[in-house]
Amino acid sequence: MTGLVALPSNAPGGMDAGLGAHFGHCDLYTLVEVEDGQIKSSKVVPNVPHQQGGCMAPVQYLAGQGVKALIAGGMGMRPLMGFNQVGIDVYFGGDSTTVNEAVQALLQGSLPRFTQQFTCGGGGH
Repeated sequence: MTGLVALPSNAPGGMDAGLGAHFGHCDLYTLVEVEDGQIKSSKVVPNVPHQQGGCMAPVQYLAGQGVKALIAGGMGMRPLMGFNQVGIDVYFGGDSTTVNEAVQALLQGSLPRFTQQFTCGGGGH
């Protein structure tokens, strides 16, 4: 995999930060640049206020950052469809405890993709 991966993170963010349980309500995101299956760099960006555009605000924000994949612990149907529409692949990282662990699992191909049957939270069930 090559591209930018976003992970909802607990403060202060970074590779050793805990993985945020729900993408839309996290304090910040750790953005990890992956190239040819290797981690190249990471940076921390704040989340956008959830009220401004609801669940779609973070979708548009992350798409604007150039994100190609998102690893999350929970997500409703509406934002999942939004991520699909903007070309961001969404993976379930609920078993990972840190950002680094989740990215390594993604690189090894062991994270399942979010599907309609695999969402939690939000509406649309």
